[in-house]
Amino acid sequence: MSNRGAHGDHSIHFLLLDGMTREAPTSKRQRRWWEYVTEGMQFIINRTIMMEEGAGRDVMQTRTPTRKTCKTLLEEFQRAPQPLRVEKLVFAGVGGRDVYNISAPFEDGGEWVIAGRVEARDSEQSEVYFFVEREGTWVPREGAPVFALQDPFVSRVHGHLVFGGVETFPHPVLRGMLYWRTVFYRGTTLHDLTPFFTGPDGMKDIRLVELQDGSVGVFTRPQGKKGGRGKIGFTRVGSLEELTVEAIQDAPLIDGQFADGEWGGANEVHLLANGLVGVLGHIACFDEERNRHYYPMVFAFNPDTGEASDMELIATRAHFLDGPAKRSDLADVVFSGGLIRKEDGTADFYAGTSDAEAQKLTIVDPFTKYERQG
Repeated sequence: MSNRGAHGDHSIHFLLLDGMTREAPTSKRQRRWWEYVTEGMQFIINRTIMMEEGAGRDVMQTRTPTRKTCKTLLEEFQRAPQPLRVEKLVFAGVGGRDVYNISAPFEDGGEWVIAGRVEARDSEQSEVYFFVEREGTWVPREGAPVFALQDPFVSRVHGHLVFGGVETFPHPVLRGMLYWRTVFYRGTTLHDLTPFFTGPDGMKDIRLVELQDGSVGVFTRPQGKKGGRGKIGFTRVGSLEELTVEAIQDAPLIDGQFADGEWGGANEVHLLANGLVGVLGHIACFDEERNRHYYPMVFAFNPDTGEASDMELIATRAHFLDGPAKRSDLADVVFSGGLIRKEDGTADFYAGTSDAEAQKLTIVDPFTKYERQG
């Protein structure tokens, strides 16, 4: 869900050679360069595009991506532009409970709102509250609904405000265990949200996006025989009314993602200016001591061909401020909440950290390089 207008000629453009290189070409046909400077805590990006008349090529050569492990992605990220500014978000009005795994701010009724997961440190019984900022502190919005859900997300499809989250319920077979599913609501505002779809049992990370042709793109995350610990699939339907459990279960997987033993999913989806889709998601793994490691990642996806760019990381837990963890095995967890893309070529990345807090990181907009000029 993008909150940014068209960039026109003031975009940062990256030309990707051999698929995904970060090096700008030096040929006479095309030359693009970018630079960034930190001045105090302000991040300045100077953008220049130099291109001969008639020269041009796609910034993403769609193909089957190279399957990369968390370790490889971490090594590549060390050579990439690093996040520059971090801020811990302050929440109040929820009885001392933790607020984490937030959405990016979205506009509703003329003000910016954040959806956040609220629960006690020693509990998995969570609620989703909607927060507004008052004098630097995010507080529950008066009169807003509260949902018995986890890990909220928000998008806009065909004029609807689409809200969803993960619903837990007693496992039908394993006594004392919980099972989960993704549930969806829609409305014109938060105050008239009504349920309209429930995903398959056992599936999180279902995300919807209105595509350039007006159809609805659906990102899925099956597990088990089809998806292992969790892989991303994609399908499309004509409208929200055509969304079915069968369509989601039958969605083909995106090729070339996630090594054996690792997993991931889509968290937020942006329609890009050229019709490609920018996916903000996560990739995760266990270490030898069974600690969990969750990393925020992005990739571009062509909904017409089903091809994707390579995944790349945009941050690690170390880029955020220190803070508590819900459990020791969750210390290195970053939950990808959402991105606010900005006109200056940066983006504000909203995230949950260590299943205990919420923070905001300013990064280079990871999707600009996938958008064609014009």
